[in-house]
Amino acid sequence: MYLPCPVVQNIKVSCTSWKCALEDVAWIISAPAYHLILEGILILWIIRLLFSKTYKLQERSDLTVKEKEELIEEWQPEPLVPPVSGDHPALNYNVVSGPPSHNIVVNGKKCVNFASFNFLGLLDDPRVKAAALVSLRKYGVGTCGPRGFYGTFDVHLDLEDRLAKFMQTEEAIIYSYGFATIASAIPAYSKRGDIVFVDRAACFAIQKGLQASRSDIQLFKHNDMADLERLLKEQEIEDQKNPRKARVTRRFIVVEGLYMNTGTICPLPELVKLKYKYKARIFLEESLSFGVLGEHGRGVTEHFGISIDDIDLISANMENSLASIGGFCCGRSFVIDHQRLSGQGYCFSASLPPLLAAAAIEALNIMEENPGIFSVLREKCKRIHKALQGISGLKVVGESFSPAFHLQLQESTGSREDDVKLLQEIVNHCMDRSIALTQARYLEKEEKCLPPPSIRVVVTVEQTDEELERAARTIKEVAQAVLL
Repeated sequence: MYLPCPVVQNIKVSCTSWKCALEDVAWIISAPAYHLILEGILILWIIRLLFSKTYKLQERSDLTVKEKEELIEEWQPEPLVPPVSGDHPALNYNVVSGPPSHNIVVNGKKCVNFASFNFLGLLDDPRVKAAALVSLRKYGVGTCGPRGFYGTFDVHLDLEDRLAKFMQTEEAIIYSYGFATIASAIPAYSKRGDIVFVDRAACFAIQKGLQASRSDIQLFKHNDMADLERLLKEQEIEDQKNPRKARVTRRFIVVEGLYMNTGTICPLPELVKLKYKYKARIFLEESLSFGVLGEHGRGVTEHFGISIDDIDLISANMENSLASIGGFCCGRSFVIDHQRLSGQGYCFSASLPPLLAAAAIEALNIMEENPGIFSVLREKCKRIHKALQGISGLKVVGESFSPAFHLQLQESTGSREDDVKLLQEIVNHCMDRSIALTQARYLEKEEKCLPPPSIRVVVTVEQTDEELERAARTIKEVAQAVLL
């Protein structure tokens, strides 16, 4: 049997190793220069990490017990909340006794109410109170559960059906808190990565909804359609650069029918044109315009003769014209049903007390039976709006047909705090003369675009022509005494 020589075998292995080494060298030589430089840098970095210290030892000096105690005594924790002066308006309440209807008793003094949003005077209406009382005896006081957990009562479904029919939409959904309505609706649809174009004068509830959505927010100047179109065009150019991203990015336009902070109406016809031109969706907040504008009180869509199908979502609270509590959204069924799964205020809050739902239904009955009430309200708004023109030191801000408008200083003192004090002095003097007014209140550190201080004037159908004239005369006289 033949046995190979070990020496020969070693020579063969050695030759094979040299051959492999030569091939490796040839590969290295043929490799791109940037590849060799990168590998060299990595090798040097690894060597540095192996032989260098990752931290430096510092000399430690122990404190004595006395030094520790002195440091502890000197340390002052930051306050949990910033300091607030004791005379802050939010800490000094005006206490109301009795219903805040036509006449209101504030701090024991009877006044004509120009402060509560009881536009149609239904808050103290006998029919509304009787319907609430019947419901109270049948269902009790509250619900003690969200809509999905034994919190849905038949009266809730009746109210949703009535609201949908009144607004001429497919479906409606009700919330138990007015503020939470639009604040829940916006993040139910608009998510991170979506784009929302919103008016700078949008109310605080809209701002909170936008914040919760974590969407990209684009603010346009108040009621400035040219500025809005500029932003839409800029976004269109960005979409052309990245078509893949544009296909999954949703665009929303969020506006109010009548703006709470300005009393002005949105230019809805122009907004609808921009919606179709730039393929966006419109969310319309109608808390002030619902039950006010339009021949039948259906809001800004009826006021302009715009088809309600052109609006993707309408929301409003029931705390103004309906004189109840809560809010509602209405639109197409597939849009509204999504809120039943994603609307936080709907899913997690206890549902609307049945007595308040019954009161809202009766208020709708009165609105439908007496459509002339809306024209009466608008006439009263125009009367006091005209009477308040030409006040020394004050200017009227808002539409002549808006039941809630503002009185602002013509010239600021240069200090917001001083402006607030001047306006509050006017409010107090009017209160002494039995006219109940209030300043518009804002969370100054939270507002995205803080409006200037103002006195808010609210008109209702219950106020007589003589009371409107007396209120305007009183405001003029007080303003002249305070500001001049």
